[in-house]
Amino acid sequence: MAHGDSSLGALSEALSSSQISKEKQPTDPTYSNGDDDAGGVQITCFTELVHDSTTLHFQIIRLPKQIYVWIGCSSGKLGHLYAAAPTRPSTVSVTSILGGSSDNTGSGIARRLVSRTGLNIILACNIPKNNPMIELDAEKLLVQKLLNLGYIRPKSQGL
Repeated sequence: MAHGDSSLGALSEALSSSQISKEKQPTDPTYSNGDDDAGGVQITCFTELVHDSTTLHFQIIRLPKQIYVWIGCSSGKLGHLYAAAPTRPSTVSVTSILGGSSDNTGSGIARRLVSRTGLNIILACNIPKNNPMIELDAEKLLVQKLLNLGYIRPKSQGL
C-alpha cells in the first residue's frame, strides 16, 4: 500500500508541474511546424452542430512536433486510429493503428493534416463511414480551428 501511495504522489507532483493549458494561442503569429518545444501540452476541445442534426466533438492535443486529434460523432468512443507522418521526398505515410483497413474514414484527413502542418498526426476518428459529407464537414471545422490556433499557416503565406 505504501508503494502505491508514493507512486500516486509522484504522479500527482509530475502532473501539477507540467504545462497544460486550454485554448492557448501561440504568441508568435508566424508560428509554424511546431519547432517551439517549450510550449508544453496544449489541449483544445470544441463541439459543432452540422446539418442541423449531427453533433461533432473534437479534441486537439498539441505536443512538441506532434498533434493528436479525436473526432467523435454521437459517442465518446475512440474509433479508428491513424498515425501519419511526413516522409521524404515530400510525401506522407499513413497507417491504421486501430480499426479495420477496409474502413478508411479518417485516413485522408490525417494525410492532409500532415501536409498542412508538417507535423506528425495521430487521428482517432469515430464518425460514420457511410456519410462522406460528415467527414468533409469534420475536416473543414478541424482545419479552421487549427488555423485559428496557429498550427497551420494560411495558404496565402505558403507552406
